Amino acid sequence: MRITTRRRLWVGAATASGVAMLVAGALLPVPFVELAPGPTFNTIGDVEGKPLIDISGTQTYPTAGNLDMTTVNERGGPGNGVYLGRVLVGWADPHIRIVPRESIYPEGQTVDELQAENVRSFSDSESDSTAAALSYLHRPFLTLVVVASVVGGTPADGKLEPGDQILKIDGTVVTTTTDVTTAMRKVAPGQTAVVTVRREGKDVLTESIVTTTNPHDSSRAFMGISVGEDYKAPFHLEFTLGGVGGPSAGTMLSLGIIDKLTPGELNGGKFVAGTGTITPEGQVGPIGGIEQKMTGARRAGATLFLAPADNCQDVLRDGIPGGLTVARISTLAEAVSAVENYVSGKPVTPCS
Repeated sequence: MRITTRRRLWVGAATASGVAMLVAGALLPVPFVELAPGPTFNTIGDVEGKPLIDISGTQTYPTAGNLDMTTVNERGGPGNGVYLGRVLVGWADPHIRIVPRESIYPEGQTVDELQAENVRSFSDSESDSTAAALSYLHRPFLTLVVVASVVGGTPADGKLEPGDQILKIDGTVVTTTTDVTTAMRKVAPGQTAVVTVRREGKDVLTESIVTTTNPHDSSRAFMGISVGEDYKAPFHLEFTLGGVGGPSAGTMLSLGIIDKLTPGELNGGKFVAGTGTITPEGQVGPIGGIEQKMTGARRAGATLFLAPADNCQDVLRDGIPGGLTVARISTLAEAVSAVENYVSGKPVTPCS
């Protein structure tokens, strides 16, 4: 009798320990990333009471229905992990993808670096979508020369910021990226470059920057910046959506601008969603998380989804949600045509 009771105690203790270990294991972070369907945002609608694309100072037209940009909910980026329990659940859910963290993020990337990159890429997407939309409509836009990035620990660090519009360098007016190169050729390593910038489209600042030797060419001066181009409409055009990062909204932002600036309803009042990066010339590029974006779009009510041509293999591999038509696009012009064909009952070009 004593032996049986003692055995039961040992079995009970072992079982309780095993359960505790399983629970503890399920709560351990592991180096994976969870990708799940995220919310969609109507580019011709409102967000928190404000138009997602706010246009004034030029003729606009009424819109209806949806032209939704799609997102992916992500867990487990740099500095974080996904609990083992979530990984197991994700593997069992056909709409969730679990991938090794190193397959998405470079080794050593910090949370701050990731956030800065996401903000910068979404801002670039807004700029490029403006140029693409206005180019499609054969309307003029402004090209500004801006600071694209600042290398930490260099002379410009703490004085210039990404997004600063470069107006002058040592008195030389800057209107193209070539002007920056021309002006810096006149500065010897160790000399001071006087740089005038406009920050956030408002304040004009002048910074005196003591240069150093260019690490790639010892004969040239170095501030520690890279330069790029930013595109603005000649009227008020503002994107009000915050808290979203990455470049994949470009195509849908362009369509939203086009719809607001042209008579009639581009989508015929229907629910269209999509994704894809955009270049100023209107080329649509591939994105990540296409399966999760299609699922999120269908859950929100979309019946047509615009997918980048370079993502078609993923579309066919992952499967198209029931009730959703997917159109293959490689340019902004093809995106407009796909929507117009769908609205008029004509076939769209599918992934194949």
